Amino acid sequence: MEFITQPWPWYVGGPLIAFVLFLTFYFGKVFGVSRSLETFCTIGGAARFSDYFKVDLKERKWSLFFVVGIIIGGFISSEFLMKTQAIDLNPTTVKELADLGFANAGNSYLPEEIFSLENLLSIKGFLILIGAGILIGFGTRYAGGCTSGHAITGLSNLQLPSLVATIGFFIGGLIMTWFIIPLIF
Repeated sequence: MEFITQPWPWYVGGPLIAFVLFLTFYFGKVFGVSRSLETFCTIGGAARFSDYFKVDLKERKWSLFFVVGIIIGGFISSEFLMKTQAIDLNPTTVKELADLGFANAGNSYLPEEIFSLENLLSIKGFLILIGAGILIGFGTRYAGGCTSGHAITGLSNLQLPSLVATIGFFIGGLIMTWFIIPLIF
């Protein structure tokens, strides 16, 4: 089944995303991963520390299925729909990543220079994880949603705040890629 292992073309993926959005709009739900993470925090007892997490769990139970679906879909994709973990990167990108210290750029989705257990348990790796988590959590809360919520749901609803947030995500990504990552590595 050779065709399954290739990336889906835009004319298949795009309509599938639109169909999922249609279903969420139809059932009166809001598509976005941060909403699901809020639900997990509520289940974990975060409402004891912040009124923000005092929500009706019955209203949000669908988001638990959403996260479970993401996990199952990721597993199916990585185990059954991909021949290899290698990424087809532009040779210039591979060279630039090698200059930053990434020896095997493009060989996997999770480079060992960042995601190996040894690096994650180092002081530098731990500080990067904590710092990134705080920045992502603060940014998601401050922007009123995550990238998927704004870039997919908000833009499809023609919401100006989502356009501003999405532009901000891209600007932040460019700053991170061109200025901050080279300083860290």
